[in-house]
Amino acid sequence: MVARSATVAFQGFEVLDVDVQVHMSPGLPAFTIVGLPDKAVGESRERVRAALSAIGLSLPSERITVNLSPADVLKEGSHFDLPIAVGLLATMQVLPADEIATYTALGELALDGGLTSVASVLPAAIHASASSRGLICPAAQGPEAAFAGEIDILAPQNLLQLINHFKGTQILAAPEPLAAEAEQALPDMRDIKGQESAKRALEVAAAGGHNMLMTGPPGAGKSMLAARLPGILPPLDPKEALSVSMIQSLAGTLEGGRIKRTRPFRDPHHGASLAALTGGGMKAKPGEVSLAHLGVLFLDELPEFQRSVLEALRQPIESGHITVARANAHVTYPARVQLIAAMNPCRCGYLDDPAQACSRVPRCAQDYQAKISGPLFDRIDLHVDVPAVNPADLAAPAPVEASADILKRVTTARDIQKERYRLKAAGTNIRTNAEAEGTLLEDITTPDPEGRKLLLEAAERMKLTARGYHRVLKVARTLADLQVTEQVTRLHIAEALSYRRIVPGRDPVAA
Repeated sequence: MVARSATVAFQGFEVLDVDVQVHMSPGLPAFTIVGLPDKAVGESRERVRAALSAIGLSLPSERITVNLSPADVLKEGSHFDLPIAVGLLATMQVLPADEIATYTALGELALDGGLTSVASVLPAAIHASASSRGLICPAAQGPEAAFAGEIDILAPQNLLQLINHFKGTQILAAPEPLAAEAEQALPDMRDIKGQESAKRALEVAAAGGHNMLMTGPPGAGKSMLAARLPGILPPLDPKEALSVSMIQSLAGTLEGGRIKRTRPFRDPHHGASLAALTGGGMKAKPGEVSLAHLGVLFLDELPEFQRSVLEALRQPIESGHITVARANAHVTYPARVQLIAAMNPCRCGYLDDPAQACSRVPRCAQDYQAKISGPLFDRIDLHVDVPAVNPADLAAPAPVEASADILKRVTTARDIQKERYRLKAAGTNIRTNAEAEGTLLEDITTPDPEGRKLLLEAAERMKLTARGYHRVLKVARTLADLQVTEQVTRLHIAEALSYRRIVPGRDPVAA
């Protein structure tokens, strides 16, 4: 006899249907799983056998073959336990085969018959909904699956509850999506004393989604400033929250099935490997750059990262996605991040302080900054010097302006951009000025005559690349949006130019 159940396999963001075929025939007792299973799937035999025994069932003394079709697709993960068990129960006529065939199942079995949480339930639920199928998943992840919309979800705590539900002796209630927990209070900009230029640049970065690099001596407040960026970023809209949660579900980091509205903030250590930052490993899991999708990727001590790791960020910063190519996997993840980086001006950190600087100044600064390639520097819109804080500023009262005040201006600027790109770039996913390119950017950013003259002169003297020229336009457009004005003026161009990186030893351009 052959019975079928359905489940899924994952290749990055792609969800693939898997047909679980269970066959029983006379012969020497055996339990074989075929269809290119990995080690975790192969071990399902023992977990399924123990789970069935725990609820008072035993496998027939027959030859059991489980085929995971299509057989040429690698099957990875413990979530195949539940569909294999369901297929066996249908073959044993414990569960109705016709009803089981209308559900997609995934979940890991405990030895006592309980169902344990697995990764990627949310994308599986969305795929099942698109295929007009129901979903069977562990109880702990029912609320996560419920975000998929109108879909029949069964979320039992153990196999016995699932069997009783189909027999009609127990009804499993449909899980409800859980509202995001109240977010903890984010660090406030009022904690930052002094550093007015850096705070202004951080507001511009938040308003336009721009990348930013802060350079200054140790203890100047660079990390504090970066940590307060989430507090001045508008919350995720429902579509964005679902996209971010999909990635967290694939990575197995979606806590309690609750979808959060706060933008991600990821700050990996500078010892992070290439796979940790960009994604990879045996199962090509998403890396930090994808986990920070639609949020902030903060890289502290930028020159201390491995050169290969930093160079790998160049492509996703531009394109908004990253492709992880491995011998056994080739997957693409979204990676629309806002890169915020911090670094010391030199290895000792005191380049501008003769009393504390080392004996190799200024050569040490050139060597230290040379660890970061020019193309990566060129992709950063805002370069900001963060000097040591004046003791008088530390002793002064806390600033009056809080993160909530800045958030209002940022939200207004973001709303202007959202409406602009809805009209001028319909059908695209462009949300901020930092994402605008080509003719669209030139169409929305037309400086006045004096502004255009200044930009052309500065581009010549500063030797701006084509990318650098366009990034000045993007920042100028954001500055105009913060002032709620459509015209980009000379003042906007001048301020945008002041944020471009000056090569050590070259005089800045006079505005």
